Amino acid sequence: MRTLKVLIADDEPLARARIRALLSGRPGIQVTSECADGAAALAEMLRNPPDIAILDIRMPGRTGLQIVREMPPGLRPVVIVATAHHEHAVEAFDEEAADYLLKPFDRGRLDLALRRASARVRERDQPAGAPAPAERLAVRVDGRIVFMRPSEIAWVEAASNYCVFHLLGGRRMLARVTMASLEGRLGGSGFVRANRSALVNADEVAELVPERFGDYAVLLRSGGSIPLSRKMRRRIRDIVEARRA
Repeated sequence: MRTLKVLIADDEPLARARIRALLSGRPGIQVTSECADGAAALAEMLRNPPDIAILDIRMPGRTGLQIVREMPPGLRPVVIVATAHHEHAVEAFDEEAADYLLKPFDRGRLDLALRRASARVRERDQPAGAPAPAERLAVRVDGRIVFMRPSEIAWVEAASNYCVFHLLGGRRMLARVTMASLEGRLGGSGFVRANRSALVNADEVAELVPERFGDYAVLLRSGGSIPLSRKMRRRIRDIVEARRA
């Protein structure tokens, strides 16, 4: 894998030095820029876009999240927030931050954040149509950020700007996320549309059951069933077979 460029932005020199020291000698990671305020960080990211940006929240000029919002989508790096302020976590994950580090953090916690950020970069580097599997999924539930593994999800149904997650074991959870966004994030993890409003974990498909008038339904291992659109029948069959080969 190519070496990933990392930018560090924090208005505290000691904080920048500590992050740099924790990253020193790590294979595949190169700190290419350090910035002491938000305006300088934005200018540097536009001039020399990094793969990963480790951003403090509260900085002179611009906050870390303002920087993310002002970056053009095509140049936006994968972001790790590193801050002493816990109250911005929901906002950070709304901006699709890979992780949220609360100071003081140790090498192990930073390593975990880097693994998550690196996985995001690899996903971006994948050719079109071949997304990398999601390691975990972060969704907003009643103002909280809830993390889950894709393997814990049986299927998801759309509900306007929300989705209902049907988890293994029968638990359900309503999260603020659109189906289109979710499909993109889970596409490499074996999830496929059964119909316009349902996304199914292919590993949880037990059978494709014929119904009246030539229609089919997806029968899940849990015993539930989901209507299957005709145009998705071959695709879901092919994905299920490929994952069991």
